[in-house]
Amino acid sequence: MEYIIKEEKGFKYIEEGKGDVLLLLHGLMGALSNWEKVIEEFKDRYTIVIPMLPIYDLPLLTTGVKTLSKYVHKFIKFKDYQQVTLLGNSLGGHVGLIYTLSHQEYVKALVLTGSSGLYENAFGGSFPKRESYDFIKEKVQFTFYDPETATKELIDDVYATVNDRHKVIRILAMAKSAIRHNMGKDLNNIKIPVSLIWGKNDKITPPEVAVEFNELLPNCELNWVDKCGHAPMMEQPKEFNIFLNKFLQKNNI
Repeated sequence: MEYIIKEEKGFKYIEEGKGDVLLLLHGLMGALSNWEKVIEEFKDRYTIVIPMLPIYDLPLLTTGVKTLSKYVHKFIKFKDYQQVTLLGNSLGGHVGLIYTLSHQEYVKALVLTGSSGLYENAFGGSFPKRESYDFIKEKVQFTFYDPETATKELIDDVYATVNDRHKVIRILAMAKSAIRHNMGKDLNNIKIPVSLIWGKNDKITPPEVAVEFNELLPNCELNWVDKCGHAPMMEQPKEFNIFLNKFLQKNNI
């Protein structure tokens, strides 16, 4: 399904539906299409908003998770949202955590899936060999429990990205920033409701990461998705949406 990307005041974003705002944050290699099934399921009851994070547009010296968090705040202020429910996958979850720590009054609840912030095994522990299509294919498949989830279109997108020198330098800078910015000591300060929806077979942020998040976040629930890797909203969207819906209903969102 094609969605209109709006462009206003330097922001690019998708905005669909009506109601309370669900603000979706994509990962480092994530595309807006990653959230397609969430948009379809919830747009009749909520305003679904996906800002395009400017991962490739920042000056190299300021490329990092904190800068993306500041960008999210500028976007929320620009849209005049009073309170949002943040959903973040992978790097997007990490950005959501940093944002929530600084601006808890703007966040009703937080949903993390395959979030970085404590530990991640980016690119399967190895540097992206830029020229090798087969290597990139293998690493994209590594993201999922079922390798077939990695469509040719997805692999082609990642291959094009890591073969763009400008982009790959920023990907590596952002990944290093995420590793440096460990959230372990700060999570007890996040008091709002948090739902972890985690792939039981996630090899990038393995199950023990979710267990640790659950222990450190004071108001948290942990939901496991079977036969699922790093992106449950893509690989097992039905189960993801069931957990998300229950969480939203439980917290009167």
